Amino acid sequence: MTNAKPAKKMTKLLVVLLSFTLLASLSGISAPFQSKAYAATPHDKNFSPATLQFLRANTGLDGEQWDNIMKLVNKPEQDSLDWTKYYGYCEDIGDDRGYTIGIFGATTGGSNDKHPDGPALFKEFDAASGASNPSVEGGLNRIGVRGSMNGSILKIKDSEKVFCGKIKGLQNNDAWREAIWQTFYKVYIKYSVQQARQRGFNSALTIGSFVDTALNQGATGDSGTLEGVLSRSGKSTDEKTFMKKFYAQRTLIVDTNEYNQPPNGKNRVKQWSQLLDMGETDLKNADAAIVKVTNWKMK
Repeated sequence: MTNAKPAKKMTKLLVVLLSFTLLASLSGISAPFQSKAYAATPHDKNFSPATLQFLRANTGLDGEQWDNIMKLVNKPEQDSLDWTKYYGYCEDIGDDRGYTIGIFGATTGGSNDKHPDGPALFKEFDAASGASNPSVEGGLNRIGVRGSMNGSILKIKDSEKVFCGKIKGLQNNDAWREAIWQTFYKVYIKYSVQQARQRGFNSALTIGSFVDTALNQGATGDSGTLEGVLSRSGKSTDEKTFMKKFYAQRTLIVDTNEYNQPPNGKNRVKQWSQLLDMGETDLKNADAAIVKVTNWKMK
């Protein structure tokens, strides 16, 4: 009987020690999984959770990387890094492409744009709003706009004031934002990611550079599109060597064919090439670098 209590104390001590050992082993097991997870950053607030998940799954890039890509895209488009303010952007900028809309500049089409992406955007909006058989006209009807397709061109029958007023009213509309990202991905991002990966390149800087080219100059088609520029950029398997050639080739044409007003196009390309020279290829912890390379004046 005299040994009963000491035995209980020893048992408790062993239980405590085993508990600490188990906790330590569990933390050791969980650490690698945690390191693979995307850590939330302040950049993530600029996306809906669904959009973040979609972009991660389909591009391999997180909210911070996409936020930085969009800042670089928006500087030469709107002369601002605050890209989230432009979901409801709408304007006829007189470039014979019809109306320019949203964060990636979807167009309704015209003499200088025979294959506009605006129709796809309105169809996606109809789908995101719950249509079982989505259509361009259905998307227009949802915002109270009169318009119809004339071949591949979307003809808006309302005045610019009325039409753009309706688009601006969609700035905070969740279905509209989802439609924008779905269209952006299908028309420009998907092809850009494919072109990067088939060359063995996966960096955020390269993917962003391709996306910026595609939305500014077209994804596929003539010599000025992303497809065309890539065809003249050589076949180097070294990412930096390839991208140097790519930037050089894009610089030759980026201020022509009404892509950009000179010298905005050259500065647009320079943003990306400077980040390459700075070693900011993953676009992580790059806030200061982004501010530095976008510190130029639009003409």
